[in-house]
Amino acid sequence: MRSRPFAQVDVFTAEPYLGNPVAVVIDGEGLTDAEMAALARWTNLSETTFLLRPTTPEADYRLRIFTPGGELPFAGHPTLGSASAWLGTGAVPQRVGTLVQECGVGLVRLRREGGRLAFAAPPLRRSGPVTPEVRERVAAALRVPGDAITDCAWVDNGPGWVGALLADGDAVLAVEPDLGLMADLAVGVVGPWGPGHGADVEVRAFHPGIGVPEDPVTGSLNAGLAQWLIPAGVLPDRYVAAQGTALRRAGRVHVERVGAETWIGGDTVTCIAGTVTL
Repeated sequence: MRSRPFAQVDVFTAEPYLGNPVAVVIDGEGLTDAEMAALARWTNLSETTFLLRPTTPEADYRLRIFTPGGELPFAGHPTLGSASAWLGTGAVPQRVGTLVQECGVGLVRLRREGGRLAFAAPPLRRSGPVTPEVRERVAAALRVPGDAITDCAWVDNGPGWVGALLADGDAVLAVEPDLGLMADLAVGVVGPWGPGHGADVEVRAFHPGIGVPEDPVTGSLNAGLAQWLIPAGVLPDRYVAAQGTALRRAGRVHVERVGAETWIGGDTVTCIAGTVTL
């Protein structure tokens, strides 16, 4: 065992303790899968990540992402938080203003604009309308009438998300899910806000199957929702999503579609810096 540099980064907020924290082991070399999984269970955060040397020359670094319930091929807030931690070591990307992360879904590009990082949403692994059976199960798990769900579709870019569109942000905040009935479903709920609100939509994310009953702020889900709802004309090419309100957080996800690419951005702030013994 040895001490390794470590950071805990709050993501999708510029103010500490109002976003979604990710634990980042800045040097994950030599750790086994079991050791990584054990630390993720111990931190009990939605994700714990490990920075490694890339296996391809196109990438600046490689990232492995663990939840308390297992490894993910991709997740959004760990991508932004880990990139922030990597840059915080003084590391310099190969390309000015752009980082390339290697992870389970392949290569993910990130950009820096001022102090904010954003990642290019990876392609959806599964998209399109869900079956009537899945829609009924989502409604039951959310404990809402079936007709309260305006639309329901797969928005899976790795974690398995199903998106459910409700009438408005108030309806999203009123959801009191049955997590036992949800089981292995990963459900994201979204509803629009009217003029005068500090955000354009409200989002909530439930993934009890991997040990995350409700995630405070979720980059992967927001990426999938944008790739579904912007082309459908439900949301504009540029908007801000609020998430974490139900958990007394104040996450803000900045979404922008540029051509064929969807960018998911957010502020980051390091709240803990030190070492971890592994």
